[in-house]
Amino acid sequence: MGIQVPPPLALYIHIPWCVRKCPYCDFNSHALRGDIPEAAYLQALRRDLESALPSVWGRPITSIFIGGGTPSLLSAGALDALLTQVRTLLPVRPGAEVTLEANPGTFEAARFKAYRAAGINRLSIGVQSFDSAKLIALGRIHDGREARAAVEVARGLFDNLNLDLMYALPGQDMLELRADLDAAIGFAPEHLSVYHLTLEPNTAFASAPPPLPDDDLAADMHEWLEMRLAEAGYDHYETSAYARPERYCRHNLNYWQYGDYLGIGAGAHSKLTSAGGVQRQARVKHPNDYLAHSGTPLALAEERQVGRADLAFEFMMNALRLNSGFDPALFTERTGLPITQIEARLVRAVELGLLERDLHAIRPTGRGQRFLNELLGLFLD
Repeated sequence: MGIQVPPPLALYIHIPWCVRKCPYCDFNSHALRGDIPEAAYLQALRRDLESALPSVWGRPITSIFIGGGTPSLLSAGALDALLTQVRTLLPVRPGAEVTLEANPGTFEAARFKAYRAAGINRLSIGVQSFDSAKLIALGRIHDGREARAAVEVARGLFDNLNLDLMYALPGQDMLELRADLDAAIGFAPEHLSVYHLTLEPNTAFASAPPPLPDDDLAADMHEWLEMRLAEAGYDHYETSAYARPERYCRHNLNYWQYGDYLGIGAGAHSKLTSAGGVQRQARVKHPNDYLAHSGTPLALAEERQVGRADLAFEFMMNALRLNSGFDPALFTERTGLPITQIEARLVRAVELGLLERDLHAIRPTGRGQRFLNELLGLFLD
């Protein structure tokens, strides 16, 4: 059947440096030793983008997400130059969502106004907690006072604000979680991303685990925060995402709907669709390697075509993170495969109480949301 029309295209830009690596973090982030090499990295990003142009030629960018690392360590001038070069090389849709990840430190918060002037229209602040003791346990470099101050500054500048929070923190109890969530809701952010702290391989916490709440308490925390956020008017639209109606993160929705994205920067991933199918790429992770080879074949750590057997699983792995599920027609539109190819698996998922379906949507049940890995396993060859 084949893919008739390419899906929407988003742009992801990775800034790989942090002041200090957090003990729970398994992202491609590197502790700074000295100053960020801003000019050299901007040149590397431009080479990267220029080399990718033939694969996305003429396709408009629907959203931009600048992540890390800690992108708010960039100077306002560097960020302005970065967005200018993006708009010079690519058609960016009017009103496109442009997100910057930021940390609450005083140094970064002082730049928020300039970031807004440079074209950032959505700020995502990695608060994680408003409790200073919990922030110390997480290895964060800001405290509760700085977190509140940064959010107050951002609230006055941005009408599209996300706060990242974590729960099931070392030694955390229900009262402490309630205080954190109530503090976040008090700022009336349009979006909240709430993550269960997990011990990821190759992190400091995996090597020396802190005392975490047991599974029963963590489950109670999750159930309570879902209820509290619903009461406060937030839709639980994706596994870890809650938003005011109509304020969902457009960039992340594109991921979950198996849209395309071009990723530039150290360690960035791309998923691009053409008449030949779906291709995945990954840039080299280490900033020094990226700076040395950006724009050349040596900058690609991975480049592969997604086989037909993997397309269905990849689509479901993304789309079933959305609590509203997906229109069956979207499966064919984004994979080029008939929905009948996975019919037997859909039937089995319904029998197990993990999915529900009608003519317009295939969506995970409450059980399917709780046991998402079990559900996805049904579509894995």
